Amino acid sequence: VQLVESGGGLVQPGGSLRLSCSASGFTFHYYVMKWYRQAPGKEREWVAGVTRDGGVKDYSESVKGRFFISRDNRRRTVSLQMNSLKVEDTAVYYCKAEALGSNSEYWGQGTQVTVSS
Repeated sequence: VQLVESGGGLVQPGGSLRLSCSASGFTFHYYVMKWYRQAPGKEREWVAGVTRDGGVKDYSESVKGRFFISRDNRRRTVSLQMNSLKVEDTAVYYCKAEALGSNSEYWGQGTQVTVSS
């Protein structure tokens, strides 16, 4: 099982980045996909989630209207489009797969996003 994030980097405030998470080794379309982030010295927090068919998406209040999650079950990927980035969005971003009704879950290794001028 693998979840591999990519797309992180350094961006100026107000800029955009698109993160991607590529999945392998499990039945991707059975899993709810989520993005989390962890800033230095802080707890890991949930950022966004998308249902198995991609039909329902939800966001934390801190990113609502700026971040957009999507998934492609054929390509086994989940993405996070991040717009109007703020310094406080700086964190390591992780994707997570969760199977409903079971304890099965997987995490990626994370990708660093740094928002700084």
